[in-house]
Amino acid sequence: MNRAPMTKAGSERLRGELDRLKSQERPKVIAAIAEARAHGDLKENAEYHAAREQQSFIEGRIAELESALSTAQIIDTKTLNAGSKVVFGAIVDLEEEDSGEEVTYQIVGDLEADIKQRLIAVSSPIARALIGKNEGDSFEFEAPNGTKNYEIVGVRYA
Repeated sequence: MNRAPMTKAGSERLRGELDRLKSQERPKVIAAIAEARAHGDLKENAEYHAAREQQSFIEGRIAELESALSTAQIIDTKTLNAGSKVVFGAIVDLEEEDSGEEVTYQIVGDLEADIKQRLIAVSSPIARALIGKNEGDSFEFEAPNGTKNYEIVGVRYA
């Protein structure tokens, strides 16, 4: 069985989401379904159908999180000592060579990735381009809006 890597911080964040879904969201949607049922005819009851759809989403997410957390290989990025080499869990400072624009990403497991928080999935094209490189290296990356050239200006593990 292939165990997907996940950072310790990411697993804690996902466990928090799982606890919230089980202790707050699930009971709320069950109450909403019961209340909608009390309104009578279920065929034309929009609240009932919306609540059932929400319940389906919540149960699916709970199952996804439980499965991922039970099989994940949790990696404490503080214990990684890869030096200036980019491996899973690295926080990488990049500079776009044409514009000089700087950006920082952390390479994390697929389920914990969140581009808004600058957490990129280990399976993403940019992470695959970064892994194995060292601080000071330059690389080319095919972004959706064309080819980008980056220099790795910093690599750290927190």
